[in-house]
Amino acid sequence: MQQITNTVLMIRPILFRMNEQTSVNNYYQKVLDNLTPETIQLKALQEFDNFVEKLREIGVQVILIEDIKETDTPDSIFPNNWISFHENGDIGLYPMFAENRRLERREDILDILEQKGFNIENIVDYTSAEDEKLFLEGTGSLLLDRVNRKAYCALSPRASEDLLIEFCEDFEYTPVPFISYQTIENVRVPIYHTNVMMCLGENFSVICADSINDKKERKNLLKHLKDDGKEIITITEDQVHYFTGNMLQVIGRNNQRYMVMSSSAYKSLTKQQMNRLKKHGEIIQSSLDTIEACGGGSARCMMAEVFLPKT
Repeated sequence: MQQITNTVLMIRPILFRMNEQTSVNNYYQKVLDNLTPETIQLKALQEFDNFVEKLREIGVQVILIEDIKETDTPDSIFPNNWISFHENGDIGLYPMFAENRRLERREDILDILEQKGFNIENIVDYTSAEDEKLFLEGTGSLLLDRVNRKAYCALSPRASEDLLIEFCEDFEYTPVPFISYQTIENVRVPIYHTNVMMCLGENFSVICADSINDKKERKNLLKHLKDDGKEIITITEDQVHYFTGNMLQVIGRNNQRYMVMSSSAYKSLTKQQMNRLKKHGEIIQSSLDTIEACGGGSARCMMAEVFLPKT
């Protein structure tokens, strides 16, 4: 069982912009007043292409899919929210909070993966939960410890505890639920996705423990990480705003480990944090300023990890 992979699925954007349907509870999104929609798309595309190039340079296999203009899916650049891939050939399809994000789910992508030699055994489809207004947004909501079979999940309007438990029963994981908060206009509100405040690698976890108000929940989460021998690298609530929690450990050429993050995340790291992270892989950073500002997501959200077996 592997915790990290060499292969990621990425969606090249066509109509990227700030998604008005997600901004109601994604407080990281910003309106860039001085830019036209065309300029925002162009900048996002440049950032995306540069990022893909950097990943390929280090030997990461990027399965690149073009977005479809007709569906008008401004957040398609973040595929890890609607699909997850597993080593036994299972695929998870997830219920999405924003109606226009539900259009991102595409069957043709599964066909492309099969054409590339990946084996899909079974599709576990949770999307009917949208009818009950229950959501669980893939590996944005679920931080999976695939080796120790634990699913860390920051409960929020986009992460239902009922669905977390259902997922854990289906995929044989132990649920580790908690609520993670950020301060907006002096009010503590839930952080919308777990992978904004936490990252899980082979032997470490980056986490904003301060964002978990409930001491029991915080203690329980940290105990799970310690029991599994993870080095805990804490980040501040301020750093979360720079997407410092939104990084991903990947395997590159010659089985080398890399830490992938945005330039804003990289710049926010202290020297001590950086040194501790470098023990787990060389740092690869790429500027994602437009994507972060308009999309409210960063490097990790853009990569759907592929663990499927090859036929």
